[in-house]
Amino acid sequence: MSQESFASNSPIYDQLLEELKGIRRPGLPDLRRTDRPALRAAAVAGGFCDGSDDAPAGIEALLREAVRRLGERDLLGQAAAHTFGLLPDRRGAPAHDRRKMAAAVYGVTPERFRKQQEPQVIQQLAEAVLTILREPPPLAGRPGSAGQSPGPGAGPQPSGGPSATGQSTIARSGRVGQEPPLRVDSVPVDARSTFTLHVSPIELLRDIEVLVSSENVYLEMSKTFRPTVSGALRLAAAVRDPAGEIVDDVLARELAGWLRAHGRPGLPVRPGTVVPTAPGALTARGVRRIYHAAVATPRDDTYEVRPESIARAVSACFALARAERDRYEPALSSICFPLLGAGRGGLAPAVSATWLRWAIRDELARDSRWRVHLVVRSREIAEAVGAL
Repeated sequence: MSQESFASNSPIYDQLLEELKGIRRPGLPDLRRTDRPALRAAAVAGGFCDGSDDAPAGIEALLREAVRRLGERDLLGQAAAHTFGLLPDRRGAPAHDRRKMAAAVYGVTPERFRKQQEPQVIQQLAEAVLTILREPPPLAGRPGSAGQSPGPGAGPQPSGGPSATGQSTIARSGRVGQEPPLRVDSVPVDARSTFTLHVSPIELLRDIEVLVSSENVYLEMSKTFRPTVSGALRLAAAVRDPAGEIVDDVLARELAGWLRAHGRPGLPVRPGTVVPTAPGALTARGVRRIYHAAVATPRDDTYEVRPESIARAVSACFALARAERDRYEPALSSICFPLLGAGRGGLAPAVSATWLRWAIRDELARDSRWRVHLVVRSREIAEAVGAL
C-alpha cells in the first residue's frame, strides 16, 4: 500500500479509539449488528477482509493481530485480550466478567482498572492497529487470510548458527508472536565455553534438568495468569485433576514450606538467595528441579533489581546444583536461566544478559561439566544476546 493510499483510505486514531470504546461493552458479537466504519476500513486496509459481508470477521482478526503486537505475554496485550473477549471461550463473556479478568492481570480492582489502566489499554490497542496499517502488505497476502498462503518471508527461518565473529544469527518471521520456539546451539560465553539459546516460553522446554525462576525477595511467586517466568512455571508445574482443576500448587506450596522452616514467612531473604523445589508436573518434560532466584526487591508499585544480585544468584544456582548433582541418577548436568530481573523487575535485557554471561563464564571456569541454557521470549532479544 502506498503512503498516499494509506493516508486517504485509513481511519484516524480518534475514530478508532471511539469505536473500540463502543464495542468494549457489547463485545465482538455486536460487530455483526452495528457498523463500525473506522474499524471496517482498517480491516480492509490491512488485508483482513474485503469490506463486504466478511467485515466482522476481518475486524476480529485485525484486533487479534493488534493484541499480538502489544505482546500476548505482556500486561497490555493480556488485558486487551480479556477486555474484548479475544481469548478462547471468552468471546461472548459479559462485559463485567471481561473487565474483572482484565483487572486481575494488573492485580487491581475492576473499578480501579476502569479508571486507570483500561483507557491506556484501549489507546494502545488503537495505536497497534495503526502500526499494522503502516506496514507494507506481505507479498502473497496476509498470513492466515482466507484463500491466501503466507509470503516467502512469513514463516520462521532456520538459524544460521554462530558466525565467525561469535554472534548468533536469528532469522525473523513476518509476524511477532507467531513463530514456534527456536533453539540456537553453541552461542559463545567465551573462547572456551558455549551455551544453548532458546527463543521459547520457558515452560515448553524439554529435557533440561534444572530450570531457574526469577522471584522477588519474599519468594512470593507470580499469579498463574501473569506473563512472567515465575507465573508460567507455577502454572505448568501445578498438578491437576482429570477435570483440569489445580489440586496441588507445587512450587508455591514448597516455597511456603521453605519460608516456614527457615523462619522467614512475610520476611525478605537476601537478594541472590536461591531456593530449590520439586518440578511438579514438569517432571513429564524431563525437568528435575526448579531453582527460585530471589533477585527483585519490591519498591511501591515496581521492583528494583541490582545487577550484582544476578551474579550472586547465578553463583548460588551452580553451588546448589553441584551439591545436588549426585543425588540423581544420572547426575544433574544441565541448567537453564531466563533473563533474571528483565521482566517486571525492569532491568534492561542487555544488562541482565551481560551479567548472566559474566557470572556463567566465571562458574564454567571452575567446573565446565555443565550444559548451560538461556531462554528469552523474543527473537529481537535473542539477537541482542547473541551479539553481546
